[in-house]
Amino acid sequence: MQRKYNFYAGPAILPLEVMKKAQDELLDFNGTGLSIMEISHRSKDFGQVIDNAVARAKILLNIPDHYSILFLQGGATLQFGMIPMNLLRGGRADYINTGAWATKAIKEARLFGDVHVAASSEDKNFSYIPRDPDLSSDARYVHLTSNETIGGIQYRDFPDTGNVPLVADMSSDIFSRQLDVSQFGLIYCGAQKNMGPAGVTMVIIRDDLMQSTRDDTTTMVNYRKLAAKNSMLNTPPCFAIYIVGLVLEWLEAQGGVAAMEERNEQKAAMIYDLIDASEFYRGTADPRDRSRMNVTFRLPSEELEQKFIQESTRAGLIGLKGHRSVGGCRASIYNAMPREGVKTLVGFMKEFQDQNQ
Repeated sequence: MQRKYNFYAGPAILPLEVMKKAQDELLDFNGTGLSIMEISHRSKDFGQVIDNAVARAKILLNIPDHYSILFLQGGATLQFGMIPMNLLRGGRADYINTGAWATKAIKEARLFGDVHVAASSEDKNFSYIPRDPDLSSDARYVHLTSNETIGGIQYRDFPDTGNVPLVADMSSDIFSRQLDVSQFGLIYCGAQKNMGPAGVTMVIIRDDLMQSTRDDTTTMVNYRKLAAKNSMLNTPPCFAIYIVGLVLEWLEAQGGVAAMEERNEQKAAMIYDLIDASEFYRGTADPRDRSRMNVTFRLPSEELEQKFIQESTRAGLIGLKGHRSVGGCRASIYNAMPREGVKTLVGFMKEFQDQNQ
């Protein structure tokens, strides 16, 4: 089978080596004679799977000892409500609005308390990261989205929030660059963009913040109770966690997060350099804040964009259509996208421009 290059924003590309290993182990995991999808989550074999994923994540991100890692269900969308449910406690939280995902988080948080939008880039259609947010002195936490997949913008540096915990949705750029985890009180990320398959969400939470969560919530949205049971209060998404562990193992083999960051910079530059040198393609994000994960761009007309999508699909370049809310084109080039895939895309873009300008 001739595999195609997958530029979808999520569920997104996975490393081929990971999928081959999962294929090899699908019917007989670790000599058990059973599939990973069949063994008990209470078994020693699965205990090793989840412990391995936690340990590798801690090493790759250099996570301090006073943080816990949880593997939860419900996607990042559940965290939009779970975070304020546990941390807001009727008080105020600051949110920085950088696009569709931040907007959804704000909407959910308002169900649980006072939300102050400390900064927003809505005035320019979420095409940039706002500077100098108006942070509240009494905020329970500050929330931001590190990378907006729809608008194609990404934080380079994070605001200093002092003693107020910084909470970040890193669904689309976790493990793509080096990170000072100690700057954050809580990080959450759906796996399906840059870490694994859909169905599991990783939460990294500072222990003191976890201990301060409220008691009067249902069990499955209580961080402290989930951590006490190693994310296994109920049956977890076993197969998804298993794949996350394989992806993290693959990341280690690639040289870790530092090597991946360098590779991602190079891949993104290949596309942005072409866009900047062209009058045919137009980037939609402020050059200062361009995402290295999701490259968004427009062509001279919607008709040409439709043609671009059709012809790129026939050429084996899948998923280049922009989000339905904004249109245009988008190339998602997560960790697992090989340099050769980006090179092929750039070659196609040059050829398409020559034939249609």
